[in-house]
Amino acid sequence: MYIFVNSFCKQALQDHVEEHSGLPAAAAEERDRLRSQWRPQQAYYRFVVLFFNCLLTFGSYFCFDIPSVLQDQFQGNLTCPNATVINGTVDCVEGLGMSPQQYNLLYAIYAWTNAVVVIIAGFLIDKLGNRFGVFLFSFLCVLGSSLFALGSHFKGTPYLLPLMLTGRLLFGSGNGSLTIVQNRITAFWFKGKELALAFGLTLAFSRLGSVLNFFLTQKFEDKYGMQWTLWGGAILCVLGFISAIIVSALDKVGMRQLGLDGAIQEESRKVRIQDVKLLSLRYWLLVLTIMFFYNGIFPFIADASKFIQDKYSGYSQKEAAYIAGAVYDSSLVLSASVGILIDYVGLRGIFALTCAVLTLPVFGLLAFTFVPPLVSTIWLGVTYSFAAASMWPSIPLVVPQATLGTAMGLATSIQMVGIGVSNLVVGQILGTKSSETKIPLWRWQRMMIFMLANTISCIVTSVLLNIVDHRQGGTLNKTTKRSGQGERDSDREPLTQGEEEQNDDEDDGAVRSRSINS
Repeated sequence: MYIFVNSFCKQALQDHVEEHSGLPAAAAEERDRLRSQWRPQQAYYRFVVLFFNCLLTFGSYFCFDIPSVLQDQFQGNLTCPNATVINGTVDCVEGLGMSPQQYNLLYAIYAWTNAVVVIIAGFLIDKLGNRFGVFLFSFLCVLGSSLFALGSHFKGTPYLLPLMLTGRLLFGSGNGSLTIVQNRITAFWFKGKELALAFGLTLAFSRLGSVLNFFLTQKFEDKYGMQWTLWGGAILCVLGFISAIIVSALDKVGMRQLGLDGAIQEESRKVRIQDVKLLSLRYWLLVLTIMFFYNGIFPFIADASKFIQDKYSGYSQKEAAYIAGAVYDSSLVLSASVGILIDYVGLRGIFALTCAVLTLPVFGLLAFTFVPPLVSTIWLGVTYSFAAASMWPSIPLVVPQATLGTAMGLATSIQMVGIGVSNLVVGQILGTKSSETKIPLWRWQRMMIFMLANTISCIVTSVLLNIVDHRQGGTLNKTTKRSGQGERDSDREPLTQGEEEQNDDEDDGAVRSRSINS
């Protein structure tokens, strides 16, 4: 149909050119060919949008885990007047003087801020559009990372912790919400096409920032110091702000040429906060599955470098950071290929369950054995890649396009509530005394048992998700062509239970017709 319309339009344009402008038809056709290369219908237009969309969170993900790499410096002593060198290792690390509880609070406040802000942010994005969100939240990332870096200049004063916590609060407000805009743009341009691949590439770019953080931050800190390292992270967030300007322009031009700008704004005006209570049971089970899975990822990575040094002998801080970063290394390498696989195979619900089951042995190995930690972190990275490519792209399949921002905001909020609680629990488990240079092994074991409990909860919710999805048509577990069809129809997912039951008795054409009319 598209080829027929395109050919008809080309012929009409040629006739118009010959009749009115005197321009040869061949020249007009060449001009049209060059112009059409950058039309939104073309595949690589949306991939150009995707490229700059991916860069939105590159710098912010680099900044997020800087404390994890420099945990010894954050928790190090303010001064080391009597430091001695034993076997080439200094027995005293000079740093900011934080306790383990204060250190974990840096991650907890990020998560708690996300939990509150992203709900409001998601609704505002649905109401005011992607361009509003992308500018506001990328700016908050720059402001928050800058304030966090500024706090390091107040070492040894009462202002250090409040400044750094405020910076993390603003940074969390921006980064979590920016991810929602990023996912919303990705879902719009790739729905019914390479959706899981696009989500996988977005994750890969974000994790590239995390990977480079684990590889470069320690070396940079050794050479230039803590303060310049934190300011370097803030500069990378500026890259995200520049990308926000570019992707906003591309998104605006693309939607205008597609003739969808006005229609989407009209739909956005209809979005109400009350629509939240009409979201399906599948959505809520999917959100809980995401929360419990991520509860075992981010709190572990936050303390992984310290854990490796305390439990396993012979690892320097730099080596421990590399091993902890293997979670992101695996994700970086696998995300795109895993996305292609899931786009082709489908079975998102089955993949989510399988990832949760296969994550169980990871924390078992870390808690009760002395198997080299690299095995566990690579293993965790593999399951994380499959989980991220199967869980998050499933949300657009079970909610309408008009409320996708709100749905993503709620999902991120609940995820961050879980991570925030987990960070606080881990901080309590590991103790609060900064004088403990080495945390006892039994404390680390309790932490891993806590991670195991979250993974078991993830298995339970993913089983329930698959059962409910099967009873409601099996949207998440459709395969190949059926999966693609489900993605194309997902932006018309009914909000009311009555509509959903009625849709089960109709064919796909009726579903599209009825939903468009609504």
